[in-house]
Amino acid sequence: MKNATAMTASDRTLKKSVSFKQAFANSMTMAYRGILKIRHTPEQLFDVTLQPIIFTLMFTYIFGGAISGDVQHYLPVIIPGILVQTVISTSVVTGVQLREDMDKGVFDRFKSLPIARIAPLAGALLADSLRYTIATALTFAMGYILGYQPGGGLLSVVIAALLVIVCSWAVSWIFAFFGVIARTASSVQGISMIVLFPLTFISNAFVPVDTMPGWLQWFVNINPITHLVNAVRELANTGVIGGELAISLLGAAVIVAIFAPLTVRAYMRKA
Repeated sequence: MKNATAMTASDRTLKKSVSFKQAFANSMTMAYRGILKIRHTPEQLFDVTLQPIIFTLMFTYIFGGAISGDVQHYLPVIIPGILVQTVISTSVVTGVQLREDMDKGVFDRFKSLPIARIAPLAGALLADSLRYTIATALTFAMGYILGYQPGGGLLSVVIAALLVIVCSWAVSWIFAFFGVIARTASSVQGISMIVLFPLTFISNAFVPVDTMPGWLQWFVNINPITHLVNAVRELANTGVIGGELAISLLGAAVIVAIFAPLTVRAYMRKA
């Protein structure tokens, strides 16, 4: 029987990088951690469960008669608008929770683990996709309860839902960047709302563009939220896959191309 010999430091080869396969596996593990956090603290879902219900009821019954004459004619207008506004708004939580984890030292503990350094960041963004899915499903469900009948059919509704989820995930990179560079979670939320509030409300999500002042219409027409709302309305109400969908996907790709490298670079400096 051979005697076991201890491996010396010179015999070991330390890896300075991990493979894509390992990085992906680590990211999925961190995404599962994010889902477990939601499971153990379900109050994190209050915004994606209560907001679609409250906003849909409030906007439908307040503006329905004034804008479209009655609630039923307003539903094809407001449901896509509420969907985009609600799901995009939930992406702010990504940056806030990321900053909170960094402030609590959670990410410092991750540094000592033999995992890809990008995994905690990527996992957090992947886990939040569940939040977008819940908000999307609840918004369409509320619309159906109120009498909304999508003319585009089930397949078009599914495509519209996926479009909103993908675009929201892309926008979450912006707020993740704020989460990495900001000093506090409250400042992340404040900065994010300053950016998001004008984009969602100065759009065609709730009222027709031609009812706005001429000097404001130019901004509404170039607003990316407007293009996303138009794409969802075309898909859900008529089943049309048109140029607005292409513009929305292109905009999402541009956001990821710009903010993903910025976020990763800023995160790596601190990780």
